[in-house]
Amino acid sequence: MPDYTLKEMMAIAAAREIKDGDIVFCGTGISMLAAMAAKHISAPDSTIFFETGAIDSLLEEVPLAVADPRVMYYTAVNGSLADAFAFMQNRRTGAHVVGIMGAAQIDPYGNLNSTVIGDYHHPRVRFSGSGGACDVASFVDRTIIFMQQQKRKFVPRLDYLTSPGWLGGDDSRTAAGLAAGGPAAVITNMAVFRFDDKTRRMYLDAVYPGIDPRQVLDQMGFEVDTDRAQTFQPPTKRELEILRTECDPQRLILG
Repeated sequence: MPDYTLKEMMAIAAAREIKDGDIVFCGTGISMLAAMAAKHISAPDSTIFFETGAIDSLLEEVPLAVADPRVMYYTAVNGSLADAFAFMQNRRTGAHVVGIMGAAQIDPYGNLNSTVIGDYHHPRVRFSGSGGACDVASFVDRTIIFMQQQKRKFVPRLDYLTSPGWLGGDDSRTAAGLAAGGPAAVITNMAVFRFDDKTRRMYLDAVYPGIDPRQVLDQMGFEVDTDRAQTFQPPTKRELEILRTECDPQRLILG
């Protein structure tokens, strides 16, 4: 049996996407854990900020919500929601912002639905909606998306477009007047996906050890290219130690 959990694998996979100098806009849960892990492991000069206005917090404990007082501890700035979104959309800072997101559905071009399942006016399920997700997806330089690998979540067509990814592929995002950025990676409990540089369609980049690409495809509602798929490098002993002892010693997120 592996000496790490899939949740730990997902957190480390996302942490590896964050580089020094990145400004990380994220919620709580596993996205917060990934941002904290990156800052401790490979991106000490990254900056974490929250939609509630806390920028560059000293995160000694994992906050349980974006309004948790722990996000405000030793911040560089304690602003407002308006400040946070202005900071994100400013092209001088926004060009370095990485948004970490999740959703109920994703399509082949990284567009997200977090609004309804079924018809909008008579939905089977209604979710909380966009919040700031549409702004993040529209304005930041790069997004990382967390998803559970399930056929009902990876769909050929969204029931509702909440947050834009690469829209219809090719140059459609630019043609729509959106920022140059877009989704960079999709991280699931089975694999990591990326998007082709030209077509912007999703492809399978890596599978976790012990998982076959066909198993991943079986949990998707559309086909993706698997020719580039490699085996993902599992978390190192150091990465796991930092994740468990520095980021979430109380296992509030890791469980």
